[in-house]
Amino acid sequence: MKSSKLLFAALLACMAVAASDIAWAHGHGHGHGHGHVGVGVVIGAPLWPWYNPYPPPYYYYPPVVAVPVSPPRPPVYIEQGSEAPPSQSYWYYCNSSKAYYPYVQQCPEGWQKVMPHPAS
Repeated sequence: MKSSKLLFAALLACMAVAASDIAWAHGHGHGHGHGHVGVGVVIGAPLWPWYNPYPPPYYYYPPVVAVPVSPPRPPVYIEQGSEAPPSQSYWYYCNSSKAYYPYVQQCPEGWQKVMPHPAS
C-alpha cells in the first residue's frame, strides 16, 4: 500500500516535469507572446528560510534625564537659655486706674508701655 502511493506520487511528478518542459519549449524563440502555465515538483530543501532572518527593529527608549537636586538644609537649632536676648514684649499700664491691660479694658489718657518685670 505504501509503495503504491509512493510510486503514484513519483509518476505524477515525472508527468508534471515532462508537461512543463514541453510547455516551455513550445513558446521560446518564436516571438509569440503566449503565456503558459506549468506544474513542477521540487524535491529537496528550499533555498530560502521559512522564517524571517532579520529581527524586528529595536525600539530605543529616550535617554534618561537626571536633574540634580540639592540636599535639604539641616535644621538650625537655637539654644534658649541665659544667653538668649530678652523678649521685646511690653506690658501696657493705665496711670489713672493704676492697673495693667487686660485687667483694665479702657484707659482715657492712653496706655503707657512698660518693660515687663518679674514678680517679687
